[in-house]
Amino acid sequence: MHKTTVKRFIQFKIYVNQFFATLACLWVLPLLTLWHLPLHAHEFWIVPVTAPLATGNSARFSLMVGEQFQGDLVGVSRQQTSGLRHFTTLGMRDLRPQLPTTPAADFSVVLNTPGTHLIAFESEANTISLSADSFHAYLHDEGLDFIKTQREAAGKAKQPGRERYRRYVKTLVSVTEAGGANGEDTTHAKQIGQRLELLPLNNPLLLAPGDALRVRVDFEGKPLAGALLKAWHRHSGQTVIIRATTAADGVATVNLPYAGAWMVSAVHMVAVKSEKNIDWDSMWGNLSFVVPARN
Repeated sequence: MHKTTVKRFIQFKIYVNQFFATLACLWVLPLLTLWHLPLHAHEFWIVPVTAPLATGNSARFSLMVGEQFQGDLVGVSRQQTSGLRHFTTLGMRDLRPQLPTTPAADFSVVLNTPGTHLIAFESEANTISLSADSFHAYLHDEGLDFIKTQREAAGKAKQPGRERYRRYVKTLVSVTEAGGANGEDTTHAKQIGQRLELLPLNNPLLLAPGDALRVRVDFEGKPLAGALLKAWHRHSGQTVIIRATTAADGVATVNLPYAGAWMVSAVHMVAVKSEKNIDWDSMWGNLSFVVPARN
């Protein structure tokens, strides 16, 4: 083979190898993003299903992390999931065993029962250390200034915030029978034992725009007073955030002015006494749903 031909062949082979290496990177990158997205100091939710659902349908659910009710997909896998459960009027089904061992974009649930369906996800614990200023800013944003007060009283206000955090999220969907009937039930308000749990006392799937939603925030099974509850919605390209504080009975009320996808969230934090390198446990609760449009 002529030297010039050999040189061109080698250059072509290098080009082809580089092309396929680049293509592989482009394919793998989304999976890496699913796995390595930073999950702290952002809202975390199950994307509410907006399409009408009838008995026998399957629905696909995905996890998102972000701010202002906008975010990025988070991969769901068995390793990062402490619990994944499906509740209906007939009982509970454990979904965690069906999850893959490597991150997937979503998971599927068959909806065989008419009425309200509750999907609940709990994450495994993650840890983070924030500078004092960043930690205090986030405490203020989440209504946790009492933690800053505790740090100041202990003479630790200038130390980093060393935190372990977990996510406790839910979503609600409504499923009709083939003929269109969908009787009322109380699945939406079922207490399922999440350490930080958001319990809608009236069913948000039956609200109309402008109606009030009453939410009780529970910590370890008891009403949590003084928690900051936020309701989030995207409307005309802007994020609507409505804030309320829970009363002594753990209940806060928010008016939801628009139809469409909503979520409500709350955060709670407690001191950790006996673990090295961890000073605080935080629990992030979230509930997503769709308010139907007026007929």
